[in-house]
Amino acid sequence: MSVARKPLALTPDPGCAPPRTAMVMAAGLGKRMRPLTATRPKPLIDVAGKTLLDHNLDRLKAAGVEKAVVNVHYLADALEAHLRRRVSGLEIVVSDERAQLLETGGGLMHAKDLIDADPFLCVNSDNLWVDGPINALRLLARRWDDAEMDALLLVVPQARAHNNSGPGDFHMDALGRLSRRKPGKVAPFVYTGIQMMSKRLLTDAPQGPFSTNLFWDRAIAQGRCFGLVHQGLWFDVGSPEAIAATEAVLAHV
Repeated sequence: MSVARKPLALTPDPGCAPPRTAMVMAAGLGKRMRPLTATRPKPLIDVAGKTLLDHNLDRLKAAGVEKAVVNVHYLADALEAHLRRRVSGLEIVVSDERAQLLETGGGLMHAKDLIDADPFLCVNSDNLWVDGPINALRLLARRWDDAEMDALLLVVPQARAHNNSGPGDFHMDALGRLSRRKPGKVAPFVYTGIQMMSKRLLTDAPQGPFSTNLFWDRAIAQGRCFGLVHQGLWFDVGSPEAIAATEAVLAHV
C-alpha cells in the first residue's frame, strides 16, 4: 500500500539548461504492477504522496524543461484527465496511441513532429530519481556533445539500482561510450530510463511497435552512444512491492 509522505523538495539548478522539450513515456500496460493497474494506468500510481507521472513532470520542470510530450494508450482517458487538472508552468502535449501501443521506439516516431527540440530529453514514467549534487537533467545537458553523440543515457551502478535485480544493461569505456551486456553475462551499469537523444536517430524506422533498442544499437555501432553515471538515488518502481521499498528510502531523504 502506498504511504503519503511530504513531497520531495525540488531546487532549480543554475547549471547548463536542458533541452526545452522532453518525451515522457506513459503508454505502457503496467503488467508488472498488477493488480494496482487494473483500474488505473501505471503512471498514476502514487509513490511517496505523488503519482509517478507527477514525480517525472516536476523533475522536468525543476530542471528548466518547458514542454513535455506525454504518450498515452492504456486507460488514456484517465491520464489525459489527470494532465488537464495539473496546474504548472509546464506545457503538456499528448501523443495519442489509443489505436495501437507502439512501444518505446514506435512511440518516439509517432511523437516525432511534436518534439520541437534537438536533442531532446526522454524519460520513462515508471522510474523515480533524486538528484545528486547537480541536477541530473542539467548534468546530461552539460555532458552532451552534438559532434560526438546521438544518444546519452543516464546510467546507475548495479549496487545503487534500487529494486532492480537484473544482470545490468551496459558496459562503459574510459571515454563514456556504451556497449551491450553479452548474453549470459552481467554488466556493471543499469539504464535509468532517462536519456538525451538526437532526432538524427529518428529516421528509417519500421512501421508500428518497436523498441528504442533499435536506435541505441545504431548509435553503439557508430560509437555515438554514451553514458553518464547518475550521482543521486534511482528507483525502478515497476511492481507493487517496489512502492513500499522506495518509500522507505525516500522517508529518510
